[in-house]
Amino acid sequence: MIEIRNIRKSFEGRPILKDISTLFEKGKTNLIIGQSGSGKTVLLKSIVRLLEVDEGEILFDGRDIRKLNFTDLKKLRQEMGMVFQGGALFDSLNVADNVRFPMDMFTTKTTGEKNRHVDFCLDRVNIKGAHHLFPSEISGGMRKRVAIARAIALNPKYLFCDEPNSGLDPVTSILIDNLIKEITVEFDITTLINTHDMNSVMEIGDNILFISNGEKGWEGNNTQVLFTRNKKLNEFVFASPLSKRIRDLKQREDDE
Repeated sequence: MIEIRNIRKSFEGRPILKDISTLFEKGKTNLIIGQSGSGKTVLLKSIVRLLEVDEGEILFDGRDIRKLNFTDLKKLRQEMGMVFQGGALFDSLNVADNVRFPMDMFTTKTTGEKNRHVDFCLDRVNIKGAHHLFPSEISGGMRKRVAIARAIALNPKYLFCDEPNSGLDPVTSILIDNLIKEITVEFDITTLINTHDMNSVMEIGDNILFISNGEKGWEGNNTQVLFTRNKKLNEFVFASPLSKRIRDLKQREDDE
């Protein structure tokens, strides 16, 4: 569980995050949504302390990340898995070595133990026979799955995903969403996903935090988001004709 309390962040006197408080639950997919420039990326970076906030508390199961010394912060970071927007795989390392990298950095496992765990992680994301391939030799969807395998290599308590579906086709995006959801439930992880993808919102949005102009504009789940009367949220979620059609069909079903 991650709790943030009264987070504020400014850049050169310009407020970016304005007194945001919320709770991200364990074993659920917690989505952060909002328009470009709304502050959601700054929020995600602040939570993992890549950025220092001006005020507020950021609690990882009761531990305030802002108050940790270097040693304790390093320990907490080892409990985190990260899936970056572009995958961020190392081009010079093959698939297996990319997944093994966190174990080389932070564990004292034997080579055999690492290899077995690499096999486990790649098998969990449905990748077989690709250990020797390099990122340039695999598809975008496969690169994202390798990134997820690397993110779970240290058995994290917390998983952070920044636009995991960016650049993927709709079918592959759904596969990635389902994979993240399955891993979250299976390993009881607190998962935070920063996304623009409305399919993700509708399909795996257990908890949704909508950021608007640096403020908490709304929070709820993927059922409630269809019926909210929040004007800014409706403008964001139902911006496309397809999204509006989905809402209208849902409303018609409920009316019947």
